[in-house]
Amino acid sequence: MPQSRRYLLISLCILLAIALAWFFMRSTTPVVPEAIKHGYSDALTKTRAGQPGAARVLYQQLGRPDLSVKQRLGLLAELPNYPSPQALKLADADMHNISVDVRVAAIKSIVGLVPTGQRSLLLGPMLDDSDQSVRLAAVNALLGLSPDDLGLYFGPLQQAIDVWELTLKSEPESADTHYQLARLHLHNAELKEAQQALERTLQLEPGNLPALVMQIEVLDKQGQSDGARQLLAKQLQTQPDSAYLQHALGLWLLHHGQSEFALLGLSKAVELEPDNKDYRYDLATTLHGEEEQEAAQKQLQEIVQRHPADRKARVLLINYWKESGQLQNVQILLAQLEQMNPDDPALQQGL
Repeated sequence: MPQSRRYLLISLCILLAIALAWFFMRSTTPVVPEAIKHGYSDALTKTRAGQPGAARVLYQQLGRPDLSVKQRLGLLAELPNYPSPQALKLADADMHNISVDVRVAAIKSIVGLVPTGQRSLLLGPMLDDSDQSVRLAAVNALLGLSPDDLGLYFGPLQQAIDVWELTLKSEPESADTHYQLARLHLHNAELKEAQQALERTLQLEPGNLPALVMQIEVLDKQGQSDGARQLLAKQLQTQPDSAYLQHALGLWLLHHGQSEFALLGLSKAVELEPDNKDYRYDLATTLHGEEEQEAAQKQLQEIVQRHPADRKARVLLINYWKESGQLQNVQILLAQLEQMNPDDPALQQGL
């Protein structure tokens, strides 16, 4: 065979191979319909506003292979308000995303979707992730769980904590490194070490309120309740308009069986930060515990009005209305929940 024909034949074979590869790539890459391609903004609006069909469009968008990292992060943040087997599947898939930020966001979504006792089986494998920030996100998500809840991942978590502790100690000293060390010590019930780390945190950053509140918790665990109360009172004298401290006071009093006084602190926190749904939720549950049902319902109604997508408040309000026999209100909220997310476990369980 002449050399020129041989080269021509080789060239044709190469072109054929390229064409076949291109064909198979196109046939295996999912084609995203145009309507879904342009539906990101609409999906985000619907999920944040708790509108009918929100879960469906949210799942559609998260199933897209062509989303940017920023878009995926925005959707994952909304996912905990729309739980279902499909939501869990989507979050689990994104824990294997090539983007570190997406994997971290997926871990946070799992925390919102899954009760503490069932979380470790999903998040435990992430303790071995190739990226340190993902491993630390997994540690943060599992901190505070009991040995029973951690199950097989009790040992791996302890190893990851040890590694993180060494990493923190090797970093330049800062308030944040000492605060993170305190959290690790508290998880391990190393109360004296936690106390020392918190004292150093507050020396470096006197206004660090999370560290201050954790110090109160550590003092309590050491049996120094009077010291904890005095520390909290001293801070409130200097910062009476701190919603964070008023909320902490309410929870502290609640923990110590003084629920009537706790209501004052929790109410003040809501007054100072009326849009904070967590403060309002804690006030509602405390009011309910004091058998002030109508007041508790009003607080939850306010959350649902201000934050229509907030599933936790919506489901609790349904339960409270059920208890008080307000079945018409129950039916209205159930219908809204079903329109938002027909696969919500609360509906499947016959709430």
